[in-house]
Amino acid sequence: MRHESHLIEFLIMMRTAIEPKNVLVVDDEEEMRIALKEALSRAGHKVFTAGNGEEGLKAFEEKSPEIIISDMRMPRMNGLDLLRAIRERKSEAPFVLITAYGAVDDAVEAMKEGASDYILKPFSADTLDELFRRLFNGADEARPVSLKKPGVEPSPAKKKFQGRVIVSVNDRLQQTLDIARRVAPSRSTVLVHGESGTGKELVARFIHENSDRSDGPFVAVNCAALPESLLESELFGHEKGSFTGAIARKTGKFELADGGTLLLDEVTEMDPQLQAKLLRVLQENEIDRVGGAHPVPINVRVIATTNRDIKQAVTEGKFREDLYFRLNVIPLYLPPLRERTGDIAALVGHFVEKFNALMGKALEGLDDEAMQALERHSWRGNVRELENVMERAVLLSSGPLIKVADLMLDIVKSPDVSAATPAAGDELAPGVTVAQMEKKLIMKTLESVQGNRTRAAESLGVSIRTLRNKLNEYRMDNGL
Repeated sequence: MRHESHLIEFLIMMRTAIEPKNVLVVDDEEEMRIALKEALSRAGHKVFTAGNGEEGLKAFEEKSPEIIISDMRMPRMNGLDLLRAIRERKSEAPFVLITAYGAVDDAVEAMKEGASDYILKPFSADTLDELFRRLFNGADEARPVSLKKPGVEPSPAKKKFQGRVIVSVNDRLQQTLDIARRVAPSRSTVLVHGESGTGKELVARFIHENSDRSDGPFVAVNCAALPESLLESELFGHEKGSFTGAIARKTGKFELADGGTLLLDEVTEMDPQLQAKLLRVLQENEIDRVGGAHPVPINVRVIATTNRDIKQAVTEGKFREDLYFRLNVIPLYLPPLRERTGDIAALVGHFVEKFNALMGKALEGLDDEAMQALERHSWRGNVRELENVMERAVLLSSGPLIKVADLMLDIVKSPDVSAATPAAGDELAPGVTVAQMEKKLIMKTLESVQGNRTRAAESLGVSIRTLRNKLNEYRMDNGL
């Protein structure tokens, strides 16, 4: 099902701190081209468009874009053929494919051909924003700009670094940040535990910025976002010809992070065989490219994160105990927002200030009823969910104070709640199998989170690998 008619509404609110890029968008659907151009232009990027692969190749040769975003299935020249043509011209510009669920296998194959990433339809503003931050993380954020001023300390509620802010008055979180600051200068590995949305990556960047590696790159890789077959190449790189489709040498994330910090996000989703290779890297400070003849020395500080009970994963044999001990040299725990409700007022003030500036508004804050509603909310999505609520409220409010209706907490529910609640016509009926209900629940959950598999897996309480296997199973059942 296509959602192009709604894309402008969702995507024009995309926020990104990435330096403006020259972007080529290739898609045979006019509405999609218009929506993406509008969204990316409003984010500051210069956008060129093409209606098919042949036009896209011509535009690539004339405009030399810094990133190409292309639909997979197009007439005359599809996305995979366009990718091959561009790679034949020795270009290393990031190439991103837009695809539907039925074409995920094609997208994975394209990544073996040199594609940088793929996004599933339908996608949200956050998906596009995260994509740009991930692709240009090494380039734009490898040169951090400190906002610290000599003799001026940030407010206890706000810790600023590299254009980012950690907002908290909670004693427990302040103690965690104090430990993070003290261990930052060392090379010791850090394992950050916490639910999704609590700010694990933000703390990892805080450690990097306060270390003696702050002038080096900060590179993040989501271990749950890539299939097992691609994650090894993504981490360690590969040599030309090491497997079918390896048409050029690929530099892995460890090498890209040399002299800096590597974040292994959701490390518990890593395949056991890859865990053994990661352990060797941490012990020997060298990596082996896929198909490589000699080890490559590296100087990288590793920070790992997990939103799962890693000790239980060790007990169940899903995560190596020796790797757990190697990663858990410095354990940090981030409490969920429901355990630090005193932070809500400080966070709300920060987000109102932030979105006032972004949207050109001058709201003064919230009325008492709205603040009470926020303090009563369960915040399953933690700080990330609160930020999304405040962005919407600032956008909708006619001011000067945000009212409870502007929050829309009674209308927009958390994905796991909406997905688990049967809608009209979805009630249990005699003759419906457990497998059928499972499939319906998974597909409705994916729909509720705009196809984001990581969020869907969290909502369903399963691993991203389990979810990926289920989707593959459904595609085989449908003959796709």
